[in-house]
Amino acid sequence: MTRLRLGPIVEEKPAKLTLELPGDLYRELTQYAAVHAKLTGLAAPLPPERIIPAMIGRFIASDREFSKQRRRSTNTS
Repeated sequence: MTRLRLGPIVEEKPAKLTLELPGDLYRELTQYAAVHAKLTGLAAPLPPERIIPAMIGRFIASDREFSKQRRRSTNTS
């Protein structure tokens, strides 16, 4: 089975953030959401506002330099 980098999305109490996206990026997000729904067995695609936080979280979690710098700043605090 083909896998996306983004797995199932967990419900969590959100913090409100307003964001403007270029139209082409918004269209790509809706296409990504459709593929994500198909591969994870969702009945309908999630809206971009539900996909974006998970994508950002995944990006941050996989950024090795950020992790290294965060550990370094935690150890010096």
